[in-house]
Amino acid sequence: MFINDVEQCQWIRQKFETPGVMQFSSEEKRTLLARLVRSMRFEDFLARKWSSEKRFGLEGCEVMIPALKTIIDKSSEMGIENVILGMPHRGRLNVLANVIRKDLEQIFCQFDPKLEAADEGSGDVKYHLGMYHERINRVTNRNITLSLVANPSHLEAVDPVVQGKTKAEQFYRGDAQGKKVMSILVHGDAAFAGQGVVYETFHLSDLPSYTTNGTVHVVVNNQIGFTTDPRMARSSPYPTDVARVVNAPIFHVNADDPEAVMYVCSVAAEWRNTFNKDVVVDLVCYRRRGHNEMDEPMFTQPLMYKQIHRQVPVLKKYADKLIAEGTVTLQEFEEEIAKYDRICEEAFGRSKDKKILHIKHWLDSPWPGFFTVDGEPKSMTCPATGIPEDMLTHIGEVASSVPLEDFKIHTGLSRILRGRADMTRKRTVDWALAEYMAFGSLLKEGIHVRLSGQDVERGTFSHRHHVLHDQEVDRRTCVPMNHLWPHQAPYTVCNSSLSEYGVLGFELGYAMASPNALVLWEAQFGDFHNTAQCIIDQFISTGQAKWVRHNGVVLLLPHGMEGMGPEHSSARPERFLQMSNDDSDAYPDFEVRQLYDCNWIVVNCSTPASYFHVLRRQILLPFRKPLIIFTPKSLLRHPEAKSSFDQMVSGTSFQRVIPEDGAAAQAPGQVRRLIFCTGKVYYDLVKERSSQGLDEQVAITRLEQISPFPFDLIRREAEKYPGAELVWCQEEHKNMGYYDYISPRFMTILGRARPIWYVGRDPAAAPATGNRNTHLVSLKKFLDTAFNLQAFEGKTF
Repeated sequence: MFINDVEQCQWIRQKFETPGVMQFSSEEKRTLLARLVRSMRFEDFLARKWSSEKRFGLEGCEVMIPALKTIIDKSSEMGIENVILGMPHRGRLNVLANVIRKDLEQIFCQFDPKLEAADEGSGDVKYHLGMYHERINRVTNRNITLSLVANPSHLEAVDPVVQGKTKAEQFYRGDAQGKKVMSILVHGDAAFAGQGVVYETFHLSDLPSYTTNGTVHVVVNNQIGFTTDPRMARSSPYPTDVARVVNAPIFHVNADDPEAVMYVCSVAAEWRNTFNKDVVVDLVCYRRRGHNEMDEPMFTQPLMYKQIHRQVPVLKKYADKLIAEGTVTLQEFEEEIAKYDRICEEAFGRSKDKKILHIKHWLDSPWPGFFTVDGEPKSMTCPATGIPEDMLTHIGEVASSVPLEDFKIHTGLSRILRGRADMTRKRTVDWALAEYMAFGSLLKEGIHVRLSGQDVERGTFSHRHHVLHDQEVDRRTCVPMNHLWPHQAPYTVCNSSLSEYGVLGFELGYAMASPNALVLWEAQFGDFHNTAQCIIDQFISTGQAKWVRHNGVVLLLPHGMEGMGPEHSSARPERFLQMSNDDSDAYPDFEVRQLYDCNWIVVNCSTPASYFHVLRRQILLPFRKPLIIFTPKSLLRHPEAKSSFDQMVSGTSFQRVIPEDGAAAQAPGQVRRLIFCTGKVYYDLVKERSSQGLDEQVAITRLEQISPFPFDLIRREAEKYPGAELVWCQEEHKNMGYYDYISPRFMTILGRARPIWYVGRDPAAAPATGNRNTHLVSLKKFLDTAFNLQAFEGKTF
């Protein structure tokens, strides 16, 4: 069992070693039989109607349906009101039909190739879809809310997403002990043992800001539950090994014994709701078909599948047992089958009346009241994002103080707080203070803010310090952000485990629960997001298109070429821009509509004020989109990278483009070159322009929002300088960064009448050099080109 707690070990022994513990009433047995009938006849019905369709059926482990329902029943009995489930595709349609209780006709519609899809996105295959349903639990007669979270084909990817959503639901209910909300995760045996995200998710279970107070894990274990012949077993590591790693009890049970399964699942649910600990139920079974219904497993496993084909289905075995002992009659059993078959046939008939296939019917995380009844935004406007000056001042004063008495902070931190106080008096902010003011103002408006990641409490670059530590009392901490206002929303800032895949998935799930929260994940360095690429590709970029699921999660990705080597420089903006769905050839509608139509928002702020505004805009928009922010490193302390209160007060807003406002803007007709750029390189360009005395001849315009592309504002800038040569300058290599994204969009704006020249580093395999001198030489080279007004003479675009 791998458990050191004597009380817990004794509890398990009592549950399994006490004689006669597995006693069931006739009513319980009849209920179990009825659930097996529904589980098996559902698969049989699909097989009869759509014999050539992939559906990833549950044949061989039909007992999983009564297993899940038993866990839910017992949990409901112990006070649980909300259960959030995650699972792979095998058996998903059956779970939707017989556990979540989705309307059968909506499931059957998914098999109709003639139905026209509603204009709600690109959709997904039926065995990936999710569902949300509030209903009465018939065993306990209590209300229960069930959510099955949509999942891609990437096995186990949904695990941390489910845990994050569960944590959020617990948080918003004030359910600190997990007595009202819980999660169930279903796994395949090979994926459970082999996928690393399983362990990343398990290892979040004891962290204070990540624990969901225990999860029931159900493993559908295709290790051949009816034989001990090693030739019949699969080669994947047995899940017992997993329990040794995750320190959770694992209960093995033969899936051919429904009563044993029912008892073990009841014990597992009781364990979770008694000890608030993870538990694994290992359903040892088989897969009657191959990988899917179109697969022929005899090609590679002939002996195993000869054995499988001889197996009597579990429903027949259990029905024979109950008939033999007099619990039911053969007639009653046949009537139960006929009853469910009629239900399926009637639903099939109704499904033929459907004309449109709606993805929104499969939504796993609805936000009641946020959208209209049709699921549309209530407006297409966004208010100004600035706030009153007295609010800025108040937040600045709290950010530079220690709200608790007799709390001794580090002397180095005292210097930082004095610096914040001085900036507040001078009506200026740096990046850390701008972030503080964005968060603090949202908290006053009742918006919960959660910031998660590795070392986010202090900040990777020791700039944030949102958690103060008493230097004389061990583990005594203070979060000044939670002392801003008398009735503010709570602020959560939490250092995660050393995980990206699991933690980003968790925060995505957390953001699914409510639109009225700003949920942010910060990578320690921007390129570290690549170990979470599955979450980015399968959930964040595509989630709304596939599953009509809005999500406002924010990714903070430190980015910048500063000679720190290939692994600490680039957040890979080119990858996010490649996945952006705005059309390079189409001039879009107005600003807010353009944001609504995009799949996510990508920004690279050059000022603290821009960072402040884009964070607040994320909540003030009438819809939710993922927000990707390339955040600074050296700019955190750059003396020029500060903003005035004047850029943040009421009436101000996020500027998608910051135009030239210096000498060049005063006489645009005399400007010979207009440089467009984004992010940190702006400060290098301004310094170099000044040193060469070209302030009147070269204008510099910054893109703060890169995607969706600000066509209207870029056109305005280009038209303002009709005689200027247009240049895109970036510090990234040519095959990386932004150029491949912005170039065709500039061509759309310019009608291909003017070129947009590239200035930056040459193409390369690695995103940055590890040699400081090489870095500086390449920087000087492209800056020289940027201000060489003859650089492109005689060249063709």
